[in-house]
Amino acid sequence: MPKRPRDFNELAKLVVDIASGEVADTVSPKMRVEESKGRAGGLVGGKARALSLTSTRRREIAQKGAKCRWNDSTDVG
Repeated sequence: MPKRPRDFNELAKLVVDIASGEVADTVSPKMRVEESKGRAGGLVGGKARALSLTSTRRREIAQKGAKCRWNDSTDVG
């Protein structure tokens, strides 16, 4: 299977061709399996992290997020 083009314009044309059905998207079966594993791990990981955090730590994370959202500062610290 040939690699995807690295040139931005060639890649854009390939994406349009795939979207319009002119070219079949050739993703290897191995890559599809890897993608599904990653997605499944991400779905499980958030729940596992939420269960492992204490209420105090969740509160700290939420306060830090709110502070960053409402301040103009880019300091995440």
